[in-house]
Amino acid sequence: MVKKIERDTRKFRQIIRGKIKKELKKYITRGELIGKKGKDLVSIPIPQIELPYFKYGTEEVGGVGQGEGESGTPIGSDKGEPGAGTAGDQPGEHLLEVEMSIEELAEILGEELELPRIQPRGKKNIIEDKDRYTGIRRVGPESLRHFKRTYKQALKRQIISGTYNIQNPRIIPIREDKRYLSWKTTRSPESNAVIIYMMDVSGSMGDEQKEIVRIESFWIDTWLRFNYKGLESRYIVHDAVAREVNKDTFYHTRESGGTLISSAYELCIKMIEKDYPAMEWNIYPFHFSDGDNYVTDNDRCTQLLEKWLLPYSNVFCYGQVAGFYGSGKFFQDLNEHFPNEENLITSHINDKDEIYNSIKEFLGKGK
Repeated sequence: MVKKIERDTRKFRQIIRGKIKKELKKYITRGELIGKKGKDLVSIPIPQIELPYFKYGTEEVGGVGQGEGESGTPIGSDKGEPGAGTAGDQPGEHLLEVEMSIEELAEILGEELELPRIQPRGKKNIIEDKDRYTGIRRVGPESLRHFKRTYKQALKRQIISGTYNIQNPRIIPIREDKRYLSWKTTRSPESNAVIIYMMDVSGSMGDEQKEIVRIESFWIDTWLRFNYKGLESRYIVHDAVAREVNKDTFYHTRESGGTLISSAYELCIKMIEKDYPAMEWNIYPFHFSDGDNYVTDNDRCTQLLEKWLLPYSNVFCYGQVAGFYGSGKFFQDLNEHFPNEENLITSHINDKDEIYNSIKEFLGKGK
């Protein structure tokens, strides 16, 4: 019975996985998963299949085409005023909340977007203990008993003692014959990474643009956490001046000043040099803006990128979120100044439907 339940559970998980994979683009473009995210699990709403069934009525009810009414009258029409009447008794759409680990969700994301596994650059700070079975010993738990070594030891003992009968070759191990796997704990450094999110919060960036950034950063976090044992996230907002904030403030702050993108880049560089040496950390700066920047500041930004940020980073990602007021010139200037730069990825995001392709652009190089 237990095996049957386990088999059915696995089959159910496979069905759910296939459903999520099929509808992944829809889940990416909608922000509902973010609100349902726990520490290690995400609750995903899956529409349930309602099985049809026959419902038998009483004999007094007439069939189709019988009873009062003129020819051509729609069946079941309601001529009452909109909103009038009493509460209904019919069920609405049924949704099943399915919990899935962040790791499973990342695997589906990687499979569907065909994302290559990231090749880490730096190793630092996280030490992982790994148990490796390196030898054999005489004592240990039965779960680690080495069958082949135990059999050989029992056979050797019986041959030496003369109790081995070739006509009836029964090998019966005793306590002294038993051999067990032994292990050694090794400590090895694991790759560590930091994501530094930067966002323009000047008056030209509206709530819709910030929602796009919020959804996209959720999926970026999901994939990078799948690839790194340790992942830190830092947040910088800027208008004409940049400052570090917490996650909640990052997505809900709005200013009314002008825009100097270089202020965010300068603060990002200070943060890296103080806390994240480039030889030891995998560094991922992500900058989101509507492309509106003070006209003379673009040159300063390209200098900061060329001299510091691009050499420091595994990859530097700039996402330009289309808005009503942004000029969009910064996107063009970056591509013109760095036409063949491998460490710079730019993406133009016009609306939520383009988040899917933007994620693939940012993470598709496997850096």
